[in-house]
Amino acid sequence: MMKILTAGALCIASVYYAQNYPVSAIPENLKKNADVVVRKDFTTVQINSIDEIKYQINTVTSVLNKDGDSHAQPYIPYEKGDQISDVKVIIYDESGKKVKSYSKSDFGDFANNSQGVFYSDNRFLGLSYTPTQYPYTIEFSYQITDENTVFIPDFVPFTTTGVSVEESRFTVINKSGIELHTKTYPSKYNYASVVENGSTTQKVYSYKNVPAVEDAFLLPQPSNLLPKVSFALEKFNLKGKQGSMDSWKAFGTWYYNSIIQPVSLSTPAIKSEVAALNLQGSTEEKVKKLYQYMQSKTRYIFVALGIGGWQPMQPDEVQKKGYGDCKGLTNYMKTLLDEAGIPSYYSVINSGTSQISFDPEFPKMGGNHVILMVPTEKGNIWLENTSQQVAFNHLSFRTTDRNVLSITKNGIELINTPSYPAGKNKEKQILKIKLNEDNSITGQGQFAFSGSQYDYSLRYATLSPKEKNETVKSQLDLLHFEKIEMKDFVNDRDNAVAKFNLDFKANHYSKNAGSSMIFRAVPIYSDNIYKTDEKRELPFEILQSFEDEYLISFEIPENYKIDEIPNDTSFSSEFGTYKLSFVKNGNEIKVSRIIKVNKGIYPKEKYNDYIGFRKKTINIDNSKILITKI
Repeated sequence: MMKILTAGALCIASVYYAQNYPVSAIPENLKKNADVVVRKDFTTVQINSIDEIKYQINTVTSVLNKDGDSHAQPYIPYEKGDQISDVKVIIYDESGKKVKSYSKSDFGDFANNSQGVFYSDNRFLGLSYTPTQYPYTIEFSYQITDENTVFIPDFVPFTTTGVSVEESRFTVINKSGIELHTKTYPSKYNYASVVENGSTTQKVYSYKNVPAVEDAFLLPQPSNLLPKVSFALEKFNLKGKQGSMDSWKAFGTWYYNSIIQPVSLSTPAIKSEVAALNLQGSTEEKVKKLYQYMQSKTRYIFVALGIGGWQPMQPDEVQKKGYGDCKGLTNYMKTLLDEAGIPSYYSVINSGTSQISFDPEFPKMGGNHVILMVPTEKGNIWLENTSQQVAFNHLSFRTTDRNVLSITKNGIELINTPSYPAGKNKEKQILKIKLNEDNSITGQGQFAFSGSQYDYSLRYATLSPKEKNETVKSQLDLLHFEKIEMKDFVNDRDNAVAKFNLDFKANHYSKNAGSSMIFRAVPIYSDNIYKTDEKRELPFEILQSFEDEYLISFEIPENYKIDEIPNDTSFSSEFGTYKLSFVKNGNEIKVSRIIKVNKGIYPKEKYNDYIGFRKKTINIDNSKILITKI
């Protein structure tokens, strides 16, 4: 019976491929906001044993414009040992007439090396097709057999904006006798829903008529909007290493014994390294000295080798060569700490602007980055090991406020990384500005950045003086700079603070009004354009909380007097707070501005309220001061 079901699943796909696909048949609602429309996306996953899984992929994609080309390019990622067969590509014109066909022999075979990848076992077959007209349709199918059964992909409608789906099916046929764990995560916003049918050994999941997600302002990641189905085989294989996904404990024990422990060997050279540092003081002081030593002698290069790209390089290899990827550098740092008698834990994380955590109730292989956690009596120390510039015990906005898989010999512990409040993601400006009668200003500024704002400022650390000046001038282009010079840039890697000073002159800052001059109370502020949207269809996301504090001192010309200054203002909302205040002192005006913004995903109904909040802050930033000639 199973053989009949399997044949039937594959034959169903072939029936669809006997059709043609005129673009005129696409429903109009699927063309809205779309660069491509996925007409059919049928994946059949057949699990034959603990070390054999077969994928049959059949897709038909209509490309509506040039921006959609990258979404439809025929592409087959693979690793050594994978078996690829039955590769077919057919190109149709707008009316659905066949234009050209291709086979596997027309594909190129390439190293799957993105920027920063030094060496890797990952490869891909790719077909380069240059369309002569739009729209067009690509029909693409292939089979691939893999020995690694730990990586069954999630079933989602799509992963990016500009894509809509007419019909998508994910069929799982489990012939292995091993239990397959599944979990459906509905859309929190009812954007789409998945339909499930079938039995224990064969399940069919499907989506129909899912419109494209509009690439709107402050749009959350599609993964936060859409449903998905996750899969995990209870007993699995990864490059000959078989393990259990029965629980996080069982999976973590396998991970420790099969992935981490075999490459956690120290050497006499590493022992000597640690001894030569003569570590003294508290645990935190020792960890800091080891960490900054590691940073000083290594650099990041991605390496996708070793048990499917998941196993780190040997620590002695990193020690000798001075480079590694997140896995290798973290493993090397862990080995240094081991030699110092300080326990630490290799921790797998989902790094990205969207805060994605692992499900405590659904064990599954995942993550795209590795960091190190060092437990102490004063709290956990977190080490990002891929940067030579980042501060000690500082995680960037790409790794805060989510959980990690902390690997121990007793299994996996899910631990939360720090969540930085607005006051920790801070920019502080202290500006001393002299107003000139020719409407220009000359000034000095002191700038300091912490938290996520520290992360953004690290780009200055490796720039030349000229590049620093050009970059900060571009960033602060609200002012018409005649000259600008960044001085004294400091990356305080002990306290996660970046600082620099500015000397500048900017023209056209004030305007004449008879014998008076008018100028803006806040020289440097966000000039983003915020537009209301009465037809907002999706929630919006503020990715990071932050606080900006500006202390501004204006010195007016000697032959002028202060005539009018704005009233002090403060207000608050669920999105944050704002305060602007003024003090007159002879020929000096002191301005204090503080704004706090709260992160979060907010419902679409509150979008215009947030836009109103930000417009109000900008309008008050634009408050004018009037001085008059005596």
